[in-house]
Amino acid sequence: CVPLSLNVCTPSTLQKEVVPFQIQEARRFLKIIQGDRLAALYTLAITTGLRQGEILGLCWTDINLTSGSITIRNSLQKHGGRYSLVEPKSTKSRRTLVLPELAIVAIRAHKRRQLVERLRMTEEPNEFGLVFTTRVGTPINRHNLTRDFQALLRREGLPKLRFHDLRHTAASLLLAENVQPRDIMEVLGHSQIGLTMNLDSHVMKPAMQNAADRMDSILAG
Repeated sequence: CVPLSLNVCTPSTLQKEVVPFQIQEARRFLKIIQGDRLAALYTLAITTGLRQGEILGLCWTDINLTSGSITIRNSLQKHGGRYSLVEPKSTKSRRTLVLPELAIVAIRAHKRRQLVERLRMTEEPNEFGLVFTTRVGTPINRHNLTRDFQALLRREGLPKLRFHDLRHTAASLLLAENVQPRDIMEVLGHSQIGLTMNLDSHVMKPAMQNAADRMDSILAG
């Protein structure tokens, strides 16, 4: 904080409030995206907590559908009008995850859809072998993705979220299922446990409710 006097200080920065999907909203979201061209992208975001750049930078060589695993090696970035794949800034961000069955099914369907789209293309513009591209095979602009994501939420009457809030939703759902913070840290690719623990109260609410219910059960018998 920044001191105003000997006894008063004020926070130097204000963090944006995090309001992830509640469990029922998350389930509804997974239902309404069925059939959407980017259903697998949204499913990955909400089930694994991948960062937007990590998802957009995924290549087919990063995914092993036989073992049901995914390796995060790069992030998609745009500089000077050109897209490139850059390595993660921290070693923790470079990680291999086991995919939930929901994500595996969605990715398989997406792969079939992408093969059909490629048959209609006159050339092969997907230079990186990306998992998620535009209809013409080019990298997806992150601003366009966020715009389409929020338009989808408006149409379905769901709360307005930033795309990044799907990452917080994944953390919230894992906490609600009593997954240990250290394990969540590995899934999210945080470099320090403090980043995982420094979650907004909205994210922690399911875990806190679970703790309160357990306390009632212990003391009230």
